[in-house]
Amino acid sequence: MYNINDLIVYGSTGVCRIKDIKNSDLMGSGEKQLCYVLEPIYHDYVISTPVENTKVFMRPILTKDEAEQLIDSIPSINAEAYHNSVLRQLEAHYKSFLDTHDCMEILKLILSLYEKKKEVEEQNRKFGQIDERFLRQAEDLLFGELSASLDIPRDTIVEYVKSRLEDRELLGDDAD
Repeated sequence: MYNINDLIVYGSTGVCRIKDIKNSDLMGSGEKQLCYVLEPIYHDYVISTPVENTKVFMRPILTKDEAEQLIDSIPSINAEAYHNSVLRQLEAHYKSFLDTHDCMEILKLILSLYEKKKEVEEQNRKFGQIDERFLRQAEDLLFGELSASLDIPRDTIVEYVKSRLEDRELLGDDAD
């Protein structure tokens, strides 16, 4: 069970702060159950969900060390663009990464989509709408969590990642 003020990842909503834990009648059945009151940190609404919810994925956000290790792993990830002309299969492929709720898998998806975007732009073609939608969704989830874990503003996370990778490159691969 989480505590008030804990930051968690809640399904595809992303990072939420637990504002309260209280007994509520969510379904209007008169039966009360213990619920989290969640406030997404990048959206302006509130979510109530049972503490024992098994339908929507919940986990603690990355620690600062885990977030930094994830960023440091970027150069070692072999990103390959995924192409599929069957849109349903393309969506399913991308969704399979997001559905893991695992930051490394979401990072791999982002890097794969960056590679695909680079390839299509080099061929003077347009980046697909489905590709763009999943890239935005993956970036929102990952960058939001990294921002919360590292306690830095969401709009500076990309610059932070680039700077950290450049600093490591200048110091050599064995820098920590």
